[in-house]
Amino acid sequence: MKWQKAKLAQLFRVKHGFAFKSEFFDTSGPYALLTPGNFHESGGFRERGEKQPYYTGEVPPAYILSEGDIIVAMTEQEHGLLGSSAWVPESNSYLHNQRLGRIVDLDEARLHKRFLYYLFNTREVRAQISGSASGTKVRHTAPERIGRVEVTLPSLDEQQHIAEVLTAYDELMENNRRRMTLLEEAARQLYAEWFVSLRYPGHPRTRRTDTLPKGWRAVPFSDLATFVNGYPFKPDELGFDGLPVVKIPELRKGVTDKTPRNTGEDIPEKYLLKDGDLLFSWSGTLLIEFWYDGPAILNQHLFRVEPTELCSAAFLLFALREALPRFTNQTVGATMKHIRKAALTTVTTTLPPRTLLTQFDDEASIVFRQILNLRQQNQKLRTARDLLLPRLMSGEISV
Repeated sequence: MKWQKAKLAQLFRVKHGFAFKSEFFDTSGPYALLTPGNFHESGGFRERGEKQPYYTGEVPPAYILSEGDIIVAMTEQEHGLLGSSAWVPESNSYLHNQRLGRIVDLDEARLHKRFLYYLFNTREVRAQISGSASGTKVRHTAPERIGRVEVTLPSLDEQQHIAEVLTAYDELMENNRRRMTLLEEAARQLYAEWFVSLRYPGHPRTRRTDTLPKGWRAVPFSDLATFVNGYPFKPDELGFDGLPVVKIPELRKGVTDKTPRNTGEDIPEKYLLKDGDLLFSWSGTLLIEFWYDGPAILNQHLFRVEPTELCSAAFLLFALREALPRFTNQTVGATMKHIRKAALTTVTTTLPPRTLLTQFDDEASIVFRQILNLRQQNQKLRTARDLLLPRLMSGEISV
């Protein structure tokens, strides 16, 4: 059957979100208030963790989202985000905010819902949405502009088959992401149990000296690791060829097609990253994460944390995260908060005896090897899906 052209306004309507009052925004509450920050650039719902805003005021029932709703980012909070779509993962938990569009009145006799989700995440549709956007510093689209986007559709059966193929990749990746989250949480709980709550193996038999068990001591982070600041790239040194340059956005969500690059030819070896390196963003948002996205170059405003012989990277990951509130209290700066290297000397953590550290490392190393394997699986799945998506959605490959 020949593919048919249509404008999106002929197939559904985009409903504006509600202007919720900022006075009722909070760090917890009955409803999570969705923003463009809840979208991945390539499409999909993004959990924001501690940065997720909540709403505690009165809520119009029509703006409480349901599981399976498709929402669209109508403000470009980050470059490339405009027009990104996501599935709402749960009913009665999320609010439809004003900077988002919700798909309503979908003509399901002509357009398969899951196919529509992938349609929004094609370059052709994104380019049309971006081309009609307004604004200079922050760009916006609107329901009527989205409605003017022109697409070419196969039969409903073909749409369903295409969606099923792409969904299989997404479900595998999501399952791996959940497993990674659970694995890291298990390691975090082990760290908290042993080194924060002090319920470690053999703890009832350990004699305490003052407030710490015998053999334990408070140590500054500067004694536990070398903190290597990244390379101070100039704008004209960044392009689209070579190794990805890791800034704070890459630490949050990995390498994307918007990640700046550099050949690395004249970059000292100490700034080159490999899988398993521990990174600490000391400017803006304080984050501590392992790097798993392959060879890259470290940018300034990030430390690579190199453990000394006193402890391991796994121990440091959780120790630094546990100390984040104390680092935050020492941030300086007006426009962008950051920590000085001196804070690494004044902020301490509790270091246990070597035998206990070795036991923890034996347990944690198994967990992080599994996480690395799952990350590598997801990289391969994402590459395969991203190659398939434009070909399936254009009819170049039939199903």
